[in-house]
Amino acid sequence: MGRGPRWCHARFRNFGYKMTQPREIILDVLSRTKKHLSAEDIYIEVYKIYPGIGLTTIYRTLDILTNMEMVSRYDFGDGRSRYELISDKKSEHHHHLICLNCGKIIDYNDYIDEETKLFDKLEKVLSEKHNFKINYHHVGFYGLCDKCKSTTSS
Repeated sequence: MGRGPRWCHARFRNFGYKMTQPREIILDVLSRTKKHLSAEDIYIEVYKIYPGIGLTTIYRTLDILTNMEMVSRYDFGDGRSRYELISDKKSEHHHHLICLNCGKIIDYNDYIDEETKLFDKLEKVLSEKHNFKINYHHVGFYGLCDKCKSTTSS
């Protein structure tokens, strides 16, 4: 049995790509974390298991996975793309709160009914207005975390 969630393997094959050992390990690393990893972070973790890996292979694989909509790429304003495995479970959809001071990233998914209705309505309006089928969205709120807010107000 390979590494990573089974739906990743099936989808990968459906797109006509071979499932290589480095790709399996990259999927495994992404499937075992809740963090938003950079390519360099992923490289460090994969290198521990597969020392023959190069950073170019990491970037190439992340591009493939992003284009296949298996991985989300985020820009949180720190000059480094961050990656996260996309789950098929709607319940795991989340938004991000990003601290502009310390870089802390908070996953936000405890939506109340009004928030869910607001985003559903926004997607519907934008789809109709622009005749555009929306598959998913990324939302980030930028500000100061509790710790940084306390430090700057003192």
